[in-house]
Amino acid sequence: MFYVYLLHSVADDGFYIGYTTDLRRRLSEHKQGASFATRHRGPWKLVYYEGYADERDAQGRERYLKSGGGRRLLRHQLRRYLGKRPGRSAT
Repeated sequence: MFYVYLLHSVADDGFYIGYTTDLRRRLSEHKQGASFATRHRGPWKLVYYEGYADERDAQGRERYLKSGGGRRLLRHQLRRYLGKRPGRSAT
């Protein structure tokens, strides 16, 4: 199984989108600071993930979610979560 996931940085309120075959291991790496891309922005909270049977499908979805259209889709899908974050209004 291949997973596409979205992490929320508690430190800087940013997001990270990635994909992996082992979601638990990858989350542990992010939380322990073992991932170069996210090391200095933790702690991290898993917000969203999707599972795929085919690696190319997961890679394509990751690529899409990192695009402008994909980020808009995530903002729309997660509007309630995003509105509940500290310092944010629910607009």
